[in-house]
Amino acid sequence: MTNWGLLSSSGESVKSVTVSFRLPYNTHWGQSLLVCGSESLLGSWNVKKGLLLSPSHQGGELIWTGTVAVPAGFTSEYSYFLVDDQRNVLRWEMGKKRPLFIPEGIKDGEVLAFHDLWQTGSDTLPFRSAFKHVIFGKSQMLNIERPLSAIQPKLDEDDSIFVHFKICCPNIEDDLKVYVIGSSSKLGEWKIQNALKLSYAGDSIWHAECVMHHRDFPLKYRYCKYSKSEKIALETGSNRELSLNPSKVTSRYIFLSDGMMREMPWRGAGVAIPMFSVRSEDDLGVGEFLDLKLVVDWAVESGFHLVQLLPINDTSVHGMWWDSYPYSSLSVFALHPLYLRVQALSDCIPDNIKVICKDILKAKEELNKKDVDYEAAMATKLSIAKRMFTRDKDLILNSSSFQKFFSENEEWLKPYAAFCFLRDFFETSDHSQWGRFSNFSKEKLEKLTAKDSIHYEIICFHYYVQFHLYSQLSETAEYARKKGVILKGDLPIGVDRNSVDTWVYPNLFRMNTSTGAPPDYFDKNGQNWGFPTYNWEEMSKDNYAWWRARLTQMAKYFTAYRIDHILGFFRIWELPDHAMTGLAGKFRPSIPLSKEELERVGIWDFNRLSNPYIRQEFLKEMFGDSWPLIASSFFNKSANNQYEFKEDCNTEKKIAAKLKTLTEKSLLGTNDNIQRDLFELIKNIVLIKDPEDATKFYPRFNLEDTSSFRDLDDHSKSILKRLYYDYYFHRQEDLWRRNALKTLPVLLNSSDMMACGEDLGLIPSCVHPVMQELGLVGLRIQRMPSESDLEFGIPSQYSYMTVCAPSCHDCSTLRAWWEEDEERRRRYFKAVVGTDELPPSKCVPEVAHFILRQHVEAPSMWAIFPLQDLLALKEEYTSRPAAEETINDPTNPKHYWRYRIHVTFESLMKDRELKATIKDLVGGSGRSYPQLEEADAALGAPTGVVDKNLVVNGLPKEKVAVQASPVSV
Repeated sequence: MTNWGLLSSSGESVKSVTVSFRLPYNTHWGQSLLVCGSESLLGSWNVKKGLLLSPSHQGGELIWTGTVAVPAGFTSEYSYFLVDDQRNVLRWEMGKKRPLFIPEGIKDGEVLAFHDLWQTGSDTLPFRSAFKHVIFGKSQMLNIERPLSAIQPKLDEDDSIFVHFKICCPNIEDDLKVYVIGSSSKLGEWKIQNALKLSYAGDSIWHAECVMHHRDFPLKYRYCKYSKSEKIALETGSNRELSLNPSKVTSRYIFLSDGMMREMPWRGAGVAIPMFSVRSEDDLGVGEFLDLKLVVDWAVESGFHLVQLLPINDTSVHGMWWDSYPYSSLSVFALHPLYLRVQALSDCIPDNIKVICKDILKAKEELNKKDVDYEAAMATKLSIAKRMFTRDKDLILNSSSFQKFFSENEEWLKPYAAFCFLRDFFETSDHSQWGRFSNFSKEKLEKLTAKDSIHYEIICFHYYVQFHLYSQLSETAEYARKKGVILKGDLPIGVDRNSVDTWVYPNLFRMNTSTGAPPDYFDKNGQNWGFPTYNWEEMSKDNYAWWRARLTQMAKYFTAYRIDHILGFFRIWELPDHAMTGLAGKFRPSIPLSKEELERVGIWDFNRLSNPYIRQEFLKEMFGDSWPLIASSFFNKSANNQYEFKEDCNTEKKIAAKLKTLTEKSLLGTNDNIQRDLFELIKNIVLIKDPEDATKFYPRFNLEDTSSFRDLDDHSKSILKRLYYDYYFHRQEDLWRRNALKTLPVLLNSSDMMACGEDLGLIPSCVHPVMQELGLVGLRIQRMPSESDLEFGIPSQYSYMTVCAPSCHDCSTLRAWWEEDEERRRRYFKAVVGTDELPPSKCVPEVAHFILRQHVEAPSMWAIFPLQDLLALKEEYTSRPAAEETINDPTNPKHYWRYRIHVTFESLMKDRELKATIKDLVGGSGRSYPQLEEADAALGAPTGVVDKNLVVNGLPKEKVAVQASPVSV
């Protein structure tokens, strides 16, 4: 026992008790567990001073225990931490801090044993707003029956033992109560009518205590829900057990913290649709925030629990259709004016704005055609909004609601409005071209946005638009919550290079770099998104305040969110800012290959390996008869018939610029193949030299595909292949894991939204364990299986902590994918459907129904379907060519994001047949609330037999094979 010297201020000893901690947890060699808490006796949250626990093997489990003497009346919070030999934190348990208090009436010298279970990230999910306030909302209305502090332990006999039961049950209806049932007579001897009833303590915690005797142990028990109508839902899995250790002095006070009630996992379904793709009878050329009420209504009537959107932040960087790309934010806080309903800007329509109403009706006829006309829709909405602003500005800007909005959002709103003004004034978002305004300062901002500024009215217009966007989206978000529908947003991985954020916080970004992705399913040449990478070291100095503010803002509207490219929080694919394609990048952070390391294994010729390898025969093969002109324009000749790029064209951007000049001068014909081949040559390298340290190198992705590699000797090839596989698949794993555990918890703790991670692409092996540890829900797309030996994923084998979907916005729709490749279609029919029959050439409703049913029946927590895939269930909605329904083409950096569904949600609301089909799919899969079963008089009779005779939620126990989860019904 750790003796902390319990003395009063006068030096006299005080009454004390011993607190004993017990936690089952498996660790690796060199790892230990400790307890750290808010009070000095538990380290004052300094892990170096926490209570180190000792391991022992008990019944096949590794149990960690430790004791500390505390004074009577002691209270504290505490958590468990996994540490190494130097007490460096390797992992900490998720969830809320644990309460520790010594109840009144405990005698001096007594031992209180706290039996805990490690809290994982998934344990926190029921307390995220998606579940707490939306799905399990009714459970939050329960009245507290007895708080935990009301415990009053009393022991009368020498062999009596006080046991306090505590369980977390986040979802419970008004007429249900929680009981503990078990082998002791105090727990009903498995008879529910005599079981121990628990009291509600608030925050989803239920507890009760009873006094037992040594003869009651070993104790076997379970928790269950029981209704007034005598229906019961018993915990799944094997019995819980509590034994007394005869070899040690037994505590007479045992406090059980049994984690979550083990129930059938809650599984939900949702629909995904970009905001701009929504169509209603009221919108103006594009989906609008107020349209989401219709989407929510349709989702409810179709059996869905969630509506998922793409990013909705302002992207008005270029002032043209390029801004349709929703992942390139002008501001991570401001909403996009595109989604404003201008008709709702004024509560009344007096005669003097009838002309505006006529203009709106005329614009609707022009804009509500096939797809989004981004530029026309933006111009129309801003024009009408300016006219409304001129009329109503004094009324709105002086209103209490606007004043409240402004005070709560001033920190980002003023820089955003100033940026928009300067962007329009200088006719560019490139703030490096803004003269004295290029460098942001608060002094300049205050002068620009001051009420006596000549530009004040223009600044206020941007306030006005953002206020109405906020009001309209907030109204919709509240509507969704009341309807029991989760509104799920999207957190882009990057921001535009020319954005408010890079202007105001340039120190947070590495402006000489660009983000992207290495070659993957979406693009064999990799992707270059053009965003600057983050300066994580600088961000950490204020505990990632920019990220925390960003998530706090999102939580005003959403109860769940998707983390775009979650791999970027482990490592990002970084490219130099002069790159145009995405192949020749490196991971940041990563451990490079040092010059000394390479020399030790016999790699010496660094110039040969890190410079483009260009031989004369390559030029002849690529450019044919034009090769002499290409060679003289772009290359200098070196020894051995080799060439090197000239200084004015030794990067991809320089090549593109020079090629454009030569084409304009008619010295070269227009030919995209020339640029493609020149880009291929400049990337014909084996090692990438670090631009900041010439003694460090990175293996080029897919280096074996280069002619530079193929022309090496066998010994060098063998060494470089080994180094390549080590760099990409082994060397970085611990670094990337630690990097993610620095940043991702900050995101998760910045709001109470449920977080899902888009984890597609080249997945390091550390990613999924970290996501599981943090309670992050992953993504599974059947055509992009994470298993390397599968062509098609198997939904029935997905883990619970996933979202499953047949397609997503970054790939073709279900219909288009089906029709793209006949041979692949046949392989799918054989491997997944299990037949050698010839599949239909079109994705007929029967095929769509089969594929969607696979997904709703998957164990995944969520099955989320793009609306286009749902419309494939009915032939009348498949008249539009399937290829036109694709939202994004990741291989095209200038793709126009403009898809709109070709039917209104009003008409979908009237389609009872489609809604019934979808609702039957969702409900028939168990993605709804299961019913309680009629209670038997005895639930198991002899101890241990209860497992074999269980009926859980209407299914025999052996068939209840879905992974248990805390997010349960």
